[in-house]
Amino acid sequence: MVRATGNALVGPLQVRKGAVEVEPEPPKLGSRLWLYSNFNCNLACDYCCAESSPRAPARHLPVELVRAAVAEFVADGGTEVLVTGGEPFLHPDLGDIIAAVVDHVPVTVLTNGMVFGRGNRRRTLEALDRERVTLQISLDSATPELHDRHRSAGSFARARAGITLARSLGFRVRIAATIDAADAEEVAALRELLDIEGVPAQDQVIRRIARQGFAESGVVLTRDDLYPEPTMAVDGVWWHPVGITDPRLRVTDAPLPIHAAIEEMNRILEATAQHDNTRRAFRCA
Repeated sequence: MVRATGNALVGPLQVRKGAVEVEPEPPKLGSRLWLYSNFNCNLACDYCCAESSPRAPARHLPVELVRAAVAEFVADGGTEVLVTGGEPFLHPDLGDIIAAVVDHVPVTVLTNGMVFGRGNRRRTLEALDRERVTLQISLDSATPELHDRHRSAGSFARARAGITLARSLGFRVRIAATIDAADAEEVAALRELLDIEGVPAQDQVIRRIARQGFAESGVVLTRDDLYPEPTMAVDGVWWHPVGITDPRLRVTDAPLPIHAAIEEMNRILEATAQHDNTRRAFRCA
């Protein structure tokens, strides 16, 4: 069963002891693929599961590797690709990476919304296909205090500016908040703000802090708790994007072939099925 500490958000105003926020059904294994485009970031959020920061090694995902991985994944029936980091808009070839994905399937890009307002990154943003690219932008609260506490002073205002820009350019923008149980009262205010601004309920993602990476508290998640979501980085495939710094959640040491990692995940699921039918999805998107 899920080994968790504290309370977990499971709805707009609900708190339940000992559970993580779940999707109604986990994504079918092999239908969703996560890509860590890079690990460097303009921020160093104190709960970052990827341990990203301005000082983190970039570990850039090459465009050719993305092309090969996505082509294989889609040929095997994959339908959903998400690009995360680090801050993906710091990858110098992000436009080409996204193009390599949208040649096959739509893509969701997770971003803090702070760095694509000008220069080459603005040009990258404006060139993206509005019909096939969704931007998921982080916003942890309806007011600056909580968001800036975790992410740095001034980051709330810059995230809000990024959301406004992306929406004005015609993108579908999903808003994702990472909120600890101790700050559960922030959820109602954030949802009220997003409702007023016309963000549909399905584009409001509220999730707990996972005790991974930089986080010193939060939901404890292991391979035995989590339903897998294959996650590729330049140096391997992991069980789930939230466990990208956890060596126990590494599945293969090489990123390709993707099907080798998925087959290993299936083998583990089948081997533990008779003992464990309580795996849950931990919602990152």
